[in-house]
Amino acid sequence: MDPKIFLAVSSLFIVSLSSKIEPEKRSPQITVMGVVYCDICSNNTFSRHSYFLPGAEVKIDCKFKAVSPRTTEQISFSVNRTTNRFGVYKLEIPSVDGIECAEESAMQSTCEASLMWSSSSACNVPGHKTTSDEIAIKSKHANLCIYSLNALNFRPSRRDINLCGS
Repeated sequence: MDPKIFLAVSSLFIVSLSSKIEPEKRSPQITVMGVVYCDICSNNTFSRHSYFLPGAEVKIDCKFKAVSPRTTEQISFSVNRTTNRFGVYKLEIPSVDGIECAEESAMQSTCEASLMWSSSSACNVPGHKTTSDEIAIKSKHANLCIYSLNALNFRPSRRDINLCGS
């Protein structure tokens, strides 16, 4: 084999190997979540008589805006989610090319959750019915962002004075 051809082929082989050795850049994962509970005492706080509400329907509206020197992109969506047996609703957003959610300056977001309906006829009057307050947890290493929205609640149509006092 001609040494020049051998050198060219081996160089291409080494370059292809080195590109596979470099760690792959992880795609961002964005999670929006929150809880819904039944506020038995109708005071908009989680008391010892309150309980998490499975099967409640929640509407989630989000806007994610990616800002970089080259481009500005915005993704908006609205979805309904049902709470699980622990009263938690959750939306997993798969990776979106060009969005680095863990970079503070690169990502601006707003999410809002609203109560749609309760699964319980005994606890179906909306209390805190809309929230946009969130706690953001971001991991640059994993390119993971979790937006935890404040709790929403339903309450009974009548307050139980025996449980909650007057």
